[in-house]
Amino acid sequence: MEVGVLFTGGKDSTYSLYLASKENTVRCLINITSNSLDSYMFHTVASNLVKLQSEALDLPLVTASTEAVKEKELDDLESVIKVAKDRYNIQGIVTGAIESRYQSDRVSAIAERLGLRVINPLWHTDVRRYMHNLVDEGFKVMIVSVSADGLTKDLLGNVIDDDLLNKLERLSEKYNFHLAFEGGEAETAVIDAPVFKKKIIIDDYSVESDGMKSFIIIDKAHLVNK
Repeated sequence: MEVGVLFTGGKDSTYSLYLASKENTVRCLINITSNSLDSYMFHTVASNLVKLQSEALDLPLVTASTEAVKEKELDDLESVIKVAKDRYNIQGIVTGAIESRYQSDRVSAIAERLGLRVINPLWHTDVRRYMHNLVDEGFKVMIVSVSADGLTKDLLGNVIDDDLLNKLERLSEKYNFHLAFEGGEAETAVIDAPVFKKKIIIDDYSVESDGMKSFIIIDKAHLVNK
């Protein structure tokens, strides 16, 4: 089946692309850039990396922006999915949902209206095994925002490796946040993966805070051959 991937540039959508590509043909990435840090549906940090990620993946990017008004942003999502369907003749969409019924139900409703199938490779996955698979299979996942007790801003800019993952597991148990950050406790950006043709080098970034959230602003990045 020919599919488009709902792509944020984070670990879940990238790993879902990786899994879905084993049995489907990925035709494009579908991305919504939110103009608010408080989006109910979409990643908001490091969104300026998505164009580089699409180049690294050698996949076309269909993108749009939203003001992130609750439910209204779903209209924006439906519009950009329809553009992808018409432009690339996709029959399905891939999501990175793990446990979020809010996101899953709304994407499924949009897909049904557009006559598309939905593929959720990570739905109800074993989260601990998934996180270890990311590291073991060579995904370079950078933490780009933190907004939960136990997740301090010194974690920003770090790529998740075995040592950091073990630390996150301990923190997750102590502070009771979702290990894969499904509740928005943190956000990530993938800078290399097995499906990348090139990898991303982050040249410069700054750290800012907005209330409970600390996040990275990526000022400069570039691609290099692998």
